[in-house]
Amino acid sequence: MIRIFVTALCCLGFIFGGAWAHAEPTAKKRNVILFLGDGMGISTITAARILAGQLAGNTGEEHELAFERFPHVALIKTYNVDAQVPDSAGTMSAIMTGEKTRIGIFGVNASVERNDCKAALSNTLPTLLERAEDAGFATGIVSTTRITHATPAATYAHVPNRDWESDQQLPAAAREEGCRDIARQLVEFSHGDGIDVILGGGRALFMPSDADDPEYQGIKGVRGDDRDLIKAWQQGAKDRHYVWNDEQLRAIASSSGQLLGLFDPSHLQFDIERVKKDGAGEPSLAEMTRTAIERLSNNPQGFFLMVEGGKIDHAHHAGNAHRALTDTIAFADAVAAADGMTSADETLILVTADHSHTFTIAGYPKRGNPILGKVEAPAGEPAADARGRPYTTLGYANGPGFREELPDLSDVDTTAVDFLQVAGVPMESETHGGEDVAAYARGPNAAALRGVLEQNRLYNIMADVLFPSARSQ
Repeated sequence: MIRIFVTALCCLGFIFGGAWAHAEPTAKKRNVILFLGDGMGISTITAARILAGQLAGNTGEEHELAFERFPHVALIKTYNVDAQVPDSAGTMSAIMTGEKTRIGIFGVNASVERNDCKAALSNTLPTLLERAEDAGFATGIVSTTRITHATPAATYAHVPNRDWESDQQLPAAAREEGCRDIARQLVEFSHGDGIDVILGGGRALFMPSDADDPEYQGIKGVRGDDRDLIKAWQQGAKDRHYVWNDEQLRAIASSSGQLLGLFDPSHLQFDIERVKKDGAGEPSLAEMTRTAIERLSNNPQGFFLMVEGGKIDHAHHAGNAHRALTDTIAFADAVAAADGMTSADETLILVTADHSHTFTIAGYPKRGNPILGKVEAPAGEPAADARGRPYTTLGYANGPGFREELPDLSDVDTTAVDFLQVAGVPMESETHGGEDVAAYARGPNAAALRGVLEQNRLYNIMADVLFPSARSQ
């Protein structure tokens, strides 16, 4: 009788999966995709949402970008340990290591001061990508910037100065102390079997100074050590493939093995100019994302992928809202591609920004007013400033759009690609903003994204998906 009762309890536990079910569940594939919109503050998201809706023929305000439909949202505090308004190096390092650090450095802890090579070598922090590789996951990096730039580099490199991208930028003293430039750290990456997919820009930093760029006449590599790091990467393991244009990427998409794609000597083109300015063909961020997911998905354990929309930041620094917003839309398209290719049961998609910019939306424009245009009041009348002149909805607190004499915009097409919004303080390059940024998530552990979080807590949310048995502290 007792045996029958115990058997019945076991069966109930098996059927209902409650506290009585002691059998270990079958291991599920675990994937994490981190989307990082560089400089994509909340005002940028709002303006890009409106522009995307208007480009679709609607008023715009009601539109939603792909990640805005994700069920979990939080605000993220972005300061560095020594900076109220942060940079991309310190912020991405916090996301990738779980520890905040100083401005301008990544992969090392906050005890390391900028340019201190010796301290950096003894105070490194493991990154989430390195942990994933060591644990047998597939890994990938996709960016519209140089792959050695701060955001992508913070996934795999450890330096006390974000500018040490090539050996030419590495001080002789640092080289003598044993520090390596960022490009070399990528090629000499020693975790797991190496990063499986690397797609972005910056091939000049991997080429010797006497090597001609395959795409642009007159452009050569920038390395002073005469090393061809692209060949070194190819020879570092079996079944490695290198491509430098869109056609080659499409041709190799279904192949096996690891993939390095460097599509420009420096940063990639802005999305709105990608087709007309890159004759050899440059893939979109969505295309690179799809390729990465297709290849990484072959790993039965799962994968970690970081995708950066880095040119959003570049356009804002230039005081140019048009390019910043169209690159934000391209970034959202990449998120949509990943959302459609993966299941929320096994893939966490986390979308956030490293920091904001001084970008503003203001002026009481009517509903549906062109977001890149001049302000028109709800009654249909053109709005005017204190001098009786028109002004734009979008602007910057500082930047290259400053004019000593404020312009009369009456006959100016403010929706033009090259138009620079008016800025309040003269700066050669517009600065970052210090306010909180947003984060959006769906998939495993997405519910942990809530409230107001320190930026380094994003690391824990991702790590707890990849390493559930070692709950990150």
